[in-house]
Amino acid sequence: MREEIDIIAVNDEVELYVEDVGPVDAPPIVVLHGGPGGSDYVLREGLEEELGEFRVIYFDQRGGGRSPALEAEPRLFTVDALVEDLEALREQLEIEQWGLLAHGFGAIPALEYARRFAPNTLSLGLIAPWVSFPALAKRLFRASLALRDLPAAPAPEDPMLALGEAFRLLEPKAIFDALMFPSEHGRMEYEWLSEGAGILGNDTPGQMFVYNGLWELDYTPHLLELRVQPVVMVGSLDGTSYPEQAETVADLSGGSLEVIEGAGHYPWIDQPAAFAQALQRFLEQLET
Repeated sequence: MREEIDIIAVNDEVELYVEDVGPVDAPPIVVLHGGPGGSDYVLREGLEEELGEFRVIYFDQRGGGRSPALEAEPRLFTVDALVEDLEALREQLEIEQWGLLAHGFGAIPALEYARRFAPNTLSLGLIAPWVSFPALAKRLFRASLALRDLPAAPAPEDPMLALGEAFRLLEPKAIFDALMFPSEHGRMEYEWLSEGAGILGNDTPGQMFVYNGLWELDYTPHLLELRVQPVVMVGSLDGTSYPEQAETVADLSGGSLEVIEGAGHYPWIDQPAAFAQALQRFLEQLET
């Protein structure tokens, strides 16, 4: 299989770690990982077999994963900056049009790219999308109460207050794990893949996005402006995205919703066969 690994400069300040794999003349797909920060490593491990007939661009977003670190400057970590990186990368690779396949937080730059650069977007696939961080903060607050066996209560409207209360007595990872993983097996497999990558975490992207107001970010109003109808894929047991966020994206954008029964935030781990079937709708759009 063809594989080209490179560090590609997208402007005078930013370089991205890029893996360009598969037949060069096949329909191209760019894969956007979640985060902010992180790496495409786990996504490639999970998606590579299903995407084997396509040209796939895996890359680590600016300042994170295997991409060169950046200074902790807020101006470097915005949604607009991520979108501009994508368009610069497309131009550098001399790709005319491509499909976008995004997971979690990656849905926001993917949606904004498709909104701004619709002519360059063949199709849009969103796996377990996060598009409203105030809504996610409320989910985390409610989950923290349940994990402490406390009675249900309305979440504070201020997302930072909701998070502060949620994380006051519980580690953030414990709450996220409870919402994202329907089984210990799935959590352990994800952590085994993530830790096996040997990629040191870089907290700068996440810290700077939070500084820039990540938890007030709600992309929902812009969904009505999309000219590309996404395929939304979500696990029925993903407490971070289903049902509210995934259903809202599909409804407001005119897209389709593929619910993967028994899966959490990483459906290719929890229910690989059902996920592969859901992914086909996105792949079919690339070939039409």
